Amino acid sequence: MNDIKAFAEFVSGLIWNTPDALPFMVMLLLFTGLFLTVRMGFLQFRRLGHSVRVIMGRYDDPNDEGDVSHFQALSSALSATVGIGNIAGVATAIHYGGPGAVFWLWITGFIGMASKFTECTLAQKYRVIHEDGSASGGPMYYIEKAFGRKWKWLAVTFAVCAIISSFGSGNSIQAFTMADSFRADFGIPNWISGLVSATLVGLVIIGGIKRIGLVASRLVPFMGGLYVVCGLIVVGLNIQALPAAVATIVGSAFSPSGMIGGFAGSTFIFTLTWGVKRGLFSNEAGQGSAPIAHAAAKTEEPVREGVVAMMGPLVDTVVICFMTGLIIVITGTWNEKHPDAMNFTPKSALTLVREGAVVRADGVVGPSDLARGVVPVRNGRLAGAAIVRNNSIMDDCLLSVAGHPMNGSIRINDDGRVSFTNAAGGPLAGNRIVVSGKSLLNGSPLTAMSFKRGLAPLVPFGNYLVTIAVFLFAISTAISWSYYGDRAAVYLFGPRAVLPYRLAFVVMHFLGAMVALEVVWGFGDAALGLMALPNLFTIMILSGNVKKDSDDYFRRMDLSNGSDRV
Repeated sequence: MNDIKAFAEFVSGLIWNTPDALPFMVMLLLFTGLFLTVRMGFLQFRRLGHSVRVIMGRYDDPNDEGDVSHFQALSSALSATVGIGNIAGVATAIHYGGPGAVFWLWITGFIGMASKFTECTLAQKYRVIHEDGSASGGPMYYIEKAFGRKWKWLAVTFAVCAIISSFGSGNSIQAFTMADSFRADFGIPNWISGLVSATLVGLVIIGGIKRIGLVASRLVPFMGGLYVVCGLIVVGLNIQALPAAVATIVGSAFSPSGMIGGFAGSTFIFTLTWGVKRGLFSNEAGQGSAPIAHAAAKTEEPVREGVVAMMGPLVDTVVICFMTGLIIVITGTWNEKHPDAMNFTPKSALTLVREGAVVRADGVVGPSDLARGVVPVRNGRLAGAAIVRNNSIMDDCLLSVAGHPMNGSIRINDDGRVSFTNAAGGPLAGNRIVVSGKSLLNGSPLTAMSFKRGLAPLVPFGNYLVTIAVFLFAISTAISWSYYGDRAAVYLFGPRAVLPYRLAFVVMHFLGAMVALEVVWGFGDAALGLMALPNLFTIMILSGNVKKDSDDYFRRMDLSNGSDRV
């Protein structure tokens, strides 16, 4: 598992991580969103009213080609984006990048609306209607049809990355976070949660986009509304802390914090990177996934579906993600250490450091700060060393064996691997060693703790609301991503690939529930970047065509009824 984790971090690092400069992927996403915002004339702000009217069904025509209504297409796309990224992703961004990451995540949502409008308009314009009346679309189709057969290799590259990403960011990450929440709250083993959720996902995706659209149109409004209402209650109960929380988020965006919870605070670049990275993971603007869902909408006007699609980042990131980040900061849980416990084995994701060591925000510990040789353990306490958990020094650390304080030693080899001995010098390999203490929280447990504290004046089980939301979000995201992947599989291999793909998707959902957090996030980030690259270059090149179509569409709309402006 350590080797897999190292490989995942290496691949993700090639795309996202640059220690002292803005990573290429972050620059490309920001530049694309800003470029399209300006080129489309800040359309995401000027045409919100028209978008709402289309979503409400004012322009629906059941005789138009396609599979689902505008609302169902948006629900399917939101079903894929309103997910773990809104809960665990925001918490992870704050954990690593500090509160300032929330500001950049919010900005990413606004500029992402222009990217989503452009790519989904293209998906509608270049979609394919099959003999049975069903629709297929997305970047693989508009790359090939707009640029010609000589660029099919780029379309194929996107389709391959889409399948990989559907297994990772759209599936395994969702399954793991859901299973981890049930384990933390109810003690349910990950494999049981994974088996139940994989079964539910399988029952839905076998019906294709029409069943997915139907389920999503019922599930998304319910789960999104429930989450936002609970978030507003937390803000209302802690209204006196709201000004300070907002000031912390905005101030930290440009001047990151210093020492935070036992590790060195983030730099500006690090904060910006985590905000943008988690913003992209949440709303998928520019990634090319949502166009696959929006291509199935019933309409003869590509721009009409584009304005529907741009509402995705607004709902997902500007509203729901910001709500999560605000709650984490307003309750003060992000920089506090909380009771924590885990098994300590030679393969645990724990690092032993010398006493007084400093851990950087990215988890890096200097070679001179790593513990080496033999570390004595007396009455459960480490002598001259400490344990790093969730990128912070674990406080009040106690090691126990079979419920009793451990006496013995830990040997750390030059390669970082550990072994345990008892007081008599014998091996402890067959005994279960538990590490307990206080550490920073990360992922969905951090969000759950924030809701628990924020809702404490009303109910003592606020964290369970997050567990319910995680379950619903994970299921909804997985079922929509399965459609993205099977459309990519159809493009590459034809309709016969759908059933094998769906079976593999369900199996990967089950396996993802049992893989370490760092591994699934590492592969998710890597696949996300690889999928976005060909799409971002394409939508920038074709943005002139979209601008022309957009101007023509709104000219006709404004002539037909002059009240269609905001």
